[in-house]
Amino acid sequence: MCAKPATRIPEEQPQDQQPDELSVELDEDLNPFHIAQQQFDYAARYLPDLGPDIADYLKRPQRLITVEFPVQMHDGKVRTFVGYRCVHSRVRGPGKGGIRYHPAVTADEVRALASWMTWKCAVVDVPFGGAKGGVVCNPKELTKDDLRKITRRFIAELGDEIGPHTDIPAPDVNTDAETMAWIYDTYHMMHPGGNNLPVVTGKPVDIGGSLGRREATARGCLFATERALARGVVPGMDSLAGARVAIQGFGNAGAIAAELFKEAGAVIVAVSDSRGGIYRADGIDPAAAQEHKRRTGSVVGLPGTTTMAPGQLLEVPCDILIPAALENAIRADNAPRVEARLVVEAANGPTTPRADRILQKRGIAVLPDILANAGGVTVSYFEWVQNIENEQWELETVNRKLKIKMTRATDAVIDTQQRINSSLEQLEAERIRRGRDGPRLEPADLRTAAYVLAISRLASVTRERGIWP
Repeated sequence: MCAKPATRIPEEQPQDQQPDELSVELDEDLNPFHIAQQQFDYAARYLPDLGPDIADYLKRPQRLITVEFPVQMHDGKVRTFVGYRCVHSRVRGPGKGGIRYHPAVTADEVRALASWMTWKCAVVDVPFGGAKGGVVCNPKELTKDDLRKITRRFIAELGDEIGPHTDIPAPDVNTDAETMAWIYDTYHMMHPGGNNLPVVTGKPVDIGGSLGRREATARGCLFATERALARGVVPGMDSLAGARVAIQGFGNAGAIAAELFKEAGAVIVAVSDSRGGIYRADGIDPAAAQEHKRRTGSVVGLPGTTTMAPGQLLEVPCDILIPAALENAIRADNAPRVEARLVVEAANGPTTPRADRILQKRGIAVLPDILANAGGVTVSYFEWVQNIENEQWELETVNRKLKIKMTRATDAVIDTQQRINSSLEQLEAERIRRGRDGPRLEPADLRTAAYVLAISRLASVTRERGIWP
């Protein structure tokens, strides 16, 4: 059973009349790496047997590489680009993570994304560690040939710092299967004579990509959401039938999520992209929205819908809100106005720690990014295995294995939350006995539970392997 249908959308704030909560946002630390470390530190308090030495080791990135390289552009001019590649951890396996092209890429963003990938892989229990990369550029201002040259030169600069058993890239913001094909080809030219297909995932299917990889992030979101609802995360709502869903970000993950959630019985009431959002109480046809965006460059203006500013979508009354864009979408300034019953994080880092506390106090559950969007890395793992074994699995096999992984991971996170919250007094007593600092433990939300699960798994492997030498 779902919430009563919404009949309004939030009014846009005039530029000279900002909400009172905005003053809170101004002193909120929005540095993604600082946020990632805050999330770790908060969850580590629920693990009193985790020594500060191991904790410090687990949360620090293993390495960060910065490269600066020239590229001759389509107009004949030479531009210098900056690229980053960070490996956060290889405790449980080779580094794994996407490469994004965006003008706002920074070293701290890449370090944060790499750390989130570490915890994500641990939550879904795939044998990878976390990594991430990016190049500072604006793809909207570049030709396809420019992007190809940037990609090849970036991979050439990284050289042996990536590899099928050390660090494996994948698609991310503004990169796709074709970008991954360029990465594979460049690496293969530099390392002839071997099976280099596993060096990168998210490739086109005809050169070793996995069936189902393009839809994997969104499909994993769907599986995690369905399981969480079945487990009672949202009281009185045990399925997606009739659920009203708003999706911020209509790129690969958001657009496919709209299709899949609609197929599962949900009503897509709002979607947005970087230019704006659209709302329709009776539901938006995802296919029509995609076609309109293909023709016009934006979902804005789709016939039969009401237009709103991009940020307004986060405040639309709905059952499920899916942030599927960039970091820091839900912050302390707008969290009090979120009217969803469940937030499902298809993006990485869309909710700040202060916003988390606000949503928790308001009774709004958050299915965290390190669980909700782990479908992408899970099917990337499947692709890696297929490449190593020189096989290609059927789509049905990929989706069946993905559902098993996402269901088990969701169960593990919910079970961890229940275990923590049923033993808070014992955990608090043990924390005091060991002399751990910090405020008294409060009931854990799903993000904290996911971190506790992931940190526990990483700490266990670290102890078993020992510290070299």
